Amino acid sequence: MPDALAQPVRSGEPAPPKPNLVVAVLAFAGIVVSLMQTVVIPIVPELPTLLHADAADAAWAITATLLAAAVATPVVGRLGDMYGKRRMLLLSLVLLVAGAVLCALSDSLTSMIVGRVLQGLAAGVIPLGISIMRDELPAERLGTATAMMSASLGIGGALGLPAAAFIADNFHWHTLFWVSAAIGALGTCLVFALVPESEVRTGGRFDAVGAVGMAVGLVCLLLAISKGADWGWGSGTTLGLFAAAVVVLAGWGFFELRIAAPLVDLRTTARRQVLVTNIASMSFGFSMFAMSLVLPQLLQLPEATGYGLGRSMLTVGLVMAPQGLVMMACAPVSAALSAAKGPKTTLMTGALIVAAGYGLNIVMMSQVWQLVLVSCVIGAGVGFAYGAMPSLIMGAVDPSETAAANSLNTLMRSIGTSTASAVAGVILAQLTTDFAGHALPSENSFKIVMAIGAGASLLSFVVASFIPRRRPLPTADPAVHETAEPSALVDVPAPKV
Repeated sequence: MPDALAQPVRSGEPAPPKPNLVVAVLAFAGIVVSLMQTVVIPIVPELPTLLHADAADAAWAITATLLAAAVATPVVGRLGDMYGKRRMLLLSLVLLVAGAVLCALSDSLTSMIVGRVLQGLAAGVIPLGISIMRDELPAERLGTATAMMSASLGIGGALGLPAAAFIADNFHWHTLFWVSAAIGALGTCLVFALVPESEVRTGGRFDAVGAVGMAVGLVCLLLAISKGADWGWGSGTTLGLFAAAVVVLAGWGFFELRIAAPLVDLRTTARRQVLVTNIASMSFGFSMFAMSLVLPQLLQLPEATGYGLGRSMLTVGLVMAPQGLVMMACAPVSAALSAAKGPKTTLMTGALIVAAGYGLNIVMMSQVWQLVLVSCVIGAGVGFAYGAMPSLIMGAVDPSETAAANSLNTLMRSIGTSTASAVAGVILAQLTTDFAGHALPSENSFKIVMAIGAGASLLSFVVASFIPRRRPLPTADPAVHETAEPSALVDVPAPKV
């Protein structure tokens, strides 16, 4: 019976592909999406010149992707639960390819922003892929598969950066997006040919009002966070956006609680396991992004500063690349630890490893090999934690709500990383040193950011400790047995011994 549930047989259709093939294709799709986030990094300093715009306007090519991803992730997750996860996965990949082609044809800021928005709309691929795995894979494969899929975001980012830097240094910048479009098209074809559609659906009517309300609230919040440093944290625009976010999201929450089929089931979200996991994910997302800001700048600042290493963007990519390989290697280890001790323990272990990595970085930042070591340690921690989060979420929600719940968890991480970017940006901008008439971030500013990253990891560890441990009950969903800690299944605490 569990095997039948794990891999439903569809009359009139061939047997579903082998689990290894499904996992490989979905993980590749996740890596493709994460590549889209890093492909533009090597050309960020040149965007104003390339797009004939001033620096403040050119920054919208980055901000637009962030906002589109934040809005699309929970919406696409809900649509996947309702109308088919594979269908929405394919739509996301098609939008990603269309965005890459548009960027490859762009010579103006407007078309570049539109293309980056289309790419941002594909951010739901990873939570959709995890949800498909829950529906389609045998229970014994689910833990490792979801860990690999969840880690694909970091894997693609780490491996894509050196490739993007090499292309940007040796070819026309449009080549970055043509290559991205080709890889995206390959991912789309593989998903279409090899990934089955899940039969697990919620049905019902899409909550359009809830989607609009959530979109407006998130855009106000993330716009204030991401642009507050440019506009001034005390400016009327920034404060007005924060106030609008509070009012709109509060009204949205009230509305969602009163309708029968909400975009986000806040009652499910308020379950202790889901709520605490999402809070821990937000804190962890904050800590993870600190490294992405610190290491590249340390590597690229001039050696004459006394702490910069004066290396190229290609070197930055090569230093960060081993992190992706470590995350990939940690996926099965993360799954094994979750199976033995529960995903709560795995998440807490990952948080401690990341905190240790930042601690090393504070005292080891003067040599390239030291930054490679730090990157790998932090990558190992991220691999453990990212593998545990989907298991905790899936263990606490109904299978028909998996995509929406995983998408919301992904959104929480994104809010954490956006907040980290804003906080680190303020610190690096305020604590500066003069170098040849230019204000550069000081060595102490980097150490403070790394200390904050370590603190955020430790906060995630503390928050995760409140995820409940509860006694499992028999269930028809084998994925729950294999991926969820006993805590996920029943609200009554286990009997005390």
